[in-house]
Amino acid sequence: MAMSNSAPLTKSPAEDESYPADAPKGTGADTRAQRLLEANINPRTGLATDYLNHFNEAIMLLEMIPDIPECVDDFLDWQPMSYREHFAASHFKARELAIEAYDSSNPAVRTEFDNIASTMTSILTTVGAAMRQARHEETRAILAEQAAGWVKPLVTLAGSVINGGNSDAGDVDNIMKQ
Repeated sequence: MAMSNSAPLTKSPAEDESYPADAPKGTGADTRAQRLLEANINPRTGLATDYLNHFNEAIMLLEMIPDIPECVDDFLDWQPMSYREHFAASHFKARELAIEAYDSSNPAVRTEFDNIASTMTSILTTVGAAMRQARHEETRAILAEQAAGWVKPLVTLAGSVINGGNSDAGDVDNIMKQ
């Protein structure tokens, strides 16, 4: 998006076209943006980084498996959760606001974010299934290291989307090739 020299360097959520179209303009939108900021929800994207804790928990467990093989059971107990499910089950203070902001977020941004989350979930559940089949701790350790290596950059990519950065659909493909 090109900006003219007279355009402000930053836009309020009410002026930002990535802000939900159905959000009221003016003072109400500014108030809503403030509520979102106070709840650690990006007012431009309507997304919260708190959801990434769900994946960071799995990564932490994966990273422990090579040194503490018993952690495999904890990793295998990890269950996938959608953004809505995560917040509905969380103790996040503004969980209803997080779900509402997600539901009213820009559909293109939400789809991009959901695709990344879906890829992370797919990796983690596939690796979990492989670990259940593996008979040797060394095999599980290798699977854990590989999965953590795949998911960590995806968490970073998801964080970029949450924070309003643009990712490229090819980024997911490039990460997976590595």
